[in-house]
Amino acid sequence: MTNLLCRNRVSNFSKWNAVFASHAQAHRDAGLQLRALWRAVGDPDNVFFLFEVTDRGLARAFISNPAAAEAAAASGVLEGEYHFLESAAAYTIQPPPTTSSPS
Repeated sequence: MTNLLCRNRVSNFSKWNAVFASHAQAHRDAGLQLRALWRAVGDPDNVFFLFEVTDRGLARAFISNPAAAEAAAASGVLEGEYHFLESAAAYTIQPPPTTSSPS
């Protein structure tokens, strides 16, 4: 599975979020399913969001479309970055070692 992790520094979260939410269908049409949306603690205009990607080609076309840059600017994005990610390995939490009590 491929994910797309994005970060936007925005001028106003409420304004950005309204525009972002209005593009939900366009995201779905581009093979993107929103899985999480976060704001940085102490910096609420620094926004992170994670999409599950069903079609990497559609997703790349969507984010490279000049209309996406225009929408970002209109929503108040000051800077941003994105990264396509895939799982590197399964991670299992190991229980702590047990110690036996002296008898």
